[in-house]
Amino acid sequence: MTGETDLEILLQSLSAELTEDVFVFATLPDGAMPRGIHPRMMFQETEGTTIVLTRQEATERDITFEFPCRMITLNIHSSLDAVGFIAVIAAELAKHGMGVNPVSAFYHDHLFVPEDRKDDAMKILEGIAEKARLRKGPAMNGG
Repeated sequence: MTGETDLEILLQSLSAELTEDVFVFATLPDGAMPRGIHPRMMFQETEGTTIVLTRQEATERDITFEFPCRMITLNIHSSLDAVGFIAVIAAELAKHGMGVNPVSAFYHDHLFVPEDRKDDAMKILEGIAEKARLRKGPAMNGG
């Protein structure tokens, strides 16, 4: 099952879902996963294993963390080789002074945005999609 590669279709079809949990980034220097941890993401780097887990899990297990954030899932199956999708989103968030940590998984892209900017991020994403749909034009929308 191949994902979408057309940038305009990706932008026009963009819908976003905000998860309830607050996530944090942490590192495990020796790569040993503490018992009972269920990270949302794990990535092995030279310096250690980066994990993204809920703040609750990190706090309960005394794991030092950074960047309390919210995860936004982009509900379109974007291809792993789609060009420019995340770049457009990251650039628009940057225009509003917001950093983002994007993660592309097999079916969807996920954005980790600062916890206190979640509502701003959702509005910006809605704006990106609306702008793309307007570019499509009324003739193509059936009107």
